[in-house]
Order: sequence, then C-alpha cells, then structure tokens
Amino acid sequence: MIPEWNQDLEEQEDFDDFSVERLTCGIAFLTDFWREKYLQEYIRDGGSKIKFVTGRQGSGKTHFLRLITKIADTENYKTVQFSAKNIWMHDFKEIYIEVFRQCDILSCLEAVSRHIIQEMGFSCDDIPQGMKFIDYLSQNGMGDALTRREIRTQLKQFFLDNPLLDNNFALACSMLTGCILGYPILEEQNRELLLAWLEGDRTIKLSQLRAMDFYPCRITKYNARHMLRSLSEIIRMGGYSGLFIAIDNMEILISRSSLEPLHYTKTKREDTYESLRQLIDDIDSMRNIMFTCAFDRELLDNENSGLKSYQALWMRIQNEIVGEQFNRFADMVDLDRMAAQEYTPDVIVSISESLCKERNSRFSSPLQLEAAKEIITLSRTGAFGIPKLIQNVMQEVK
Repeated sequence: MIPEWNQDLEEQEDFDDFSVERLTCGIAFLTDFWREKYLQEYIRDGGSKIKFVTGRQGSGKTHFLRLITKIADTENYKTVQFSAKNIWMHDFKEIYIEVFRQCDILSCLEAVSRHIIQEMGFSCDDIPQGMKFIDYLSQNGMGDALTRREIRTQLKQFFLDNPLLDNNFALACSMLTGCILGYPILEEQNRELLLAWLEGDRTIKLSQLRAMDFYPCRITKYNARHMLRSLSEIIRMGGYSGLFIAIDNMEILISRSSLEPLHYTKTKREDTYESLRQLIDDIDSMRNIMFTCAFDRELLDNENSGLKSYQALWMRIQNEIVGEQFNRFADMVDLDRMAAQEYTPDVIVSISESLCKERNSRFSSPLQLEAAKEIITLSRTGAFGIPKLIQNVMQEVK
C-alpha cells in the first residue's frame, strides 16, 4: 500500500481528490513509456537513473509522481515517496533515513532467509509457521555442527561477499537474517541496536555495538549514498524489481515564505545542490534504483538562487539539445512542453469526462470542444498548466 503524500490538502496540486489510476489521459504518453523502458527494462535489469520533473503550477507534477509511483508498485518495486517540505534535502543522510523507514528492511531480509533455506536444500513450506529454521532442523535431528556451519557460509556468501554492499551494512544484515533463521543467536536488545544503527539513530552508543563484535562508523551525509546503494541491493535480494523514490515540492529550496515548515538558507540550498550533483555522479555505481524529483518551474528559471545558480549541478542536468518533438528519454521532463504536444482538444475533453465519472466528483458535465480549444489558447500565456486550467474552467461551467 502506497503511503499518502506528506502535505496538507490545501497544498496539494491537481487531481489529488480523484483516483490516480483512472486519470491517465494524455499523461499516459509518458508514464507508459517509463513503465516499458525504465521500470520493465533498464532499472529492473540493473541500471539506475535520476529524473527531474518540472512545469508551471497546476501542470500535473504531483499527479504524475503519484501515478508513476503506483505503476512502480504494480511492477514489484519498493516505492518511497515524500515531500521536500518535510525532509531536509541538504543532508543526504536525512533522505537515506526517510527511504529506510519506508522500505521495511526486515521483510526483505525474511525473503533472503527463505532463499538461504532453499539453497540448503530445504522447503520453506515444510517449516511450521512461527518456527525458526534452526528449531526445525533440531526437531528433525539435523541441527548438527556441519549444518550450522553451512548456515554461516550461506550468510557470508549472500552478504559479506557481495561487492555492492557496504561491509558494515552487510554484517548488520547478516546478523539480522541469522536472527530470523535462529542461528547465529541474536538477543532482542542487540537486534534493536542493529536496526537503530541502520536507521542512522545517533542516540545509540557505538560501544554497545562493539560489544557484539560489530565496529561500524556512524551513518553521515558522507557515506549515506553508499548506504542507500546497499539498501537498494538488499531490496533486490528480497525479490523486488528495485527501489523507486519520488520526491515532490523541491521548489521549497528557493521559497521565502515564513509559513513553510523548513527554511533554506543560501548555505543549505547550495549544500542541497552539491548533494544532488554528487548523487548524479554516483548514480552509475548504483543498481536497480530510480529517483524522480519534481518542482515548479521557478526553481529552473530563477538564475539567482535556482538550479542555474549552481553551475556544477546545472552542467549535469541541462538539456544540451532541444528538438521539435518532446523527448521521452530526457532527464529533465517539462510537463508543460509535453502538454503542448499531447493535450489536443479531444484529449482535454477526455480528461474532463474522466473527472466527471469519478466517484464523489464535484463536476457534473464534461467540457465541450470549444472550451477545450480555449484552454489550449490560455495555456500558452497563462500562469497555470493545462490540468489546472481544465479544473478551473469546469468549475466555472458548473
């Protein structure tokens, strides 16, 4: 089940009161392409990607993120979604912590434990529900030293010998998986300590972990990307296609409103840009992970404090060649440009019909073709994107 976005109703963008899965007219031109080329192929096959989605207010950015996240969920991805209005972006550790909290790593490790049981020649179906693997072996006279050694060997091969896993991350996951199997034994207190360390909890003392023969360093903004890469690999090992992360409302980086829950100083904003720059440079070293970040066009156009103000980042994300046709492979996705190409009067009428058919819809009748043409004209010079204009005109008609 996909969690709700962390933002108030009055702050949500467009189509948020309606069913995400049913409002696909026009936008399916892009979401179907992403499903096929990225979610079903490139990311699932081991690639990684970071995409940026922009547009005017009401262009459908939040709706697009919700829809593509839902699609990723149906394609067997572990999905994470949050708003930049609630999570500090300048410290990548904060991003890692939020992703970790939403991923339920124990369910992934339980899946890995089932793979280990199968690798040892046993069937998980034969083990009574609630019984640990080692207890099942002992009950059937197979809990001898050789079998226990084989469990340790399998844990080493699955975790410690995996080059995509950070050594400390791998050791912690190995001990937690051993706890699930019942061997090696791990006390409940130590189990909670390991989970707290993985989550970046600074209140735990490293001396407590050293008592377990575990000598890690703390998770910081400097190693958080490597930890995220490890988490993504654990998710893949748990049987998922990969990890999909959607981040909305990144225009808060340049917001001057005192009402926002987070306020970015120039230093924090530039730290965020540098963190994004490092993520882009490191993305090829990751596997089975896709980031999608959305923001209003102001973050793109503001040359004093927007993306263009940080040259090292802007050089990596600007589109060098802009063709006549909308490029669905582009890493900088302009929803306004896509709408200008794909949202014909017939598509706009279809969107209005979908809105009317929604349960609890506040609209009773769809738009006529003439009204759809007027919306296209308004969108060329107006402050709002086509999806928002559709709702506004339908409200006026009502």
